[in-house]
Amino acid sequence: MSTPHNQAQKGDIAKVVLMPGDPLRAKFIAETFLTDTVCYNTTRNMFGYTGKYNNISVSVQGSGMGMPSMGIYSYELFNEYDVDCIIRIGTAGAISENVKLKDIVFGQAACTDSNYANQYKLSGTYAPVASYDVLEKAVSIARKKGFPYHVGNILSSDVFYSSTESLKRWGSMNVLAVEMESAALYMNAAKAGKKALCITTISDCPLIGLSTSATERQTAFTNMMEVALETAINYQNI
Repeated sequence: MSTPHNQAQKGDIAKVVLMPGDPLRAKFIAETFLTDTVCYNTTRNMFGYTGKYNNISVSVQGSGMGMPSMGIYSYELFNEYDVDCIIRIGTAGAISENVKLKDIVFGQAACTDSNYANQYKLSGTYAPVASYDVLEKAVSIARKKGFPYHVGNILSSDVFYSSTESLKRWGSMNVLAVEMESAALYMNAAKAGKKALCITTISDCPLIGLSTSATERQTAFTNMMEVALETAINYQNI
């Protein structure tokens, strides 16, 4: 079985999938952290790999940028490939002044300016949230490792080049960081009865003009990767 976006067959993909937005970050993780690695997807260059981390099967696949792309890939993983849990491992821009460059931010919930939830025909505003048990495990791992982290509300925006004024308004509501995929992931997980978590590393601080390089975003955020991988292999105990 394959889809228009994924050439994998049933059984090629592990029950837990790590999803960076950048497919080259997926490639880096597969080559750096996994053993016995098999590439199961190259369609549209959205690389997907399954391998072993501490002898436990884990998959990693790119999601692309934005909620439409995340929506497609996470929907197919949950509904066509029987994936139980997706852990997004992405980058984000700090909104809160307490969040620093290269800190980890766990998305407990995801605000959004997207109309993604309109497909569900709900009578109110849906609040997309992480799976608490997966969040709790990931936070405990980060704490034990001594990594700097924050847990709270994030913003999944359809707009990359947001105005400073807009970001400040979200920050005034205690939103920690802005990214572009998590709300769609959380909604797809909820609809499918599956689990999801967003873990991001702060790649830039747009309100004060700080940023990391493209190479750093692809390969240097290993604290986040380690937390996600250890959460993935502990999934059966969550």
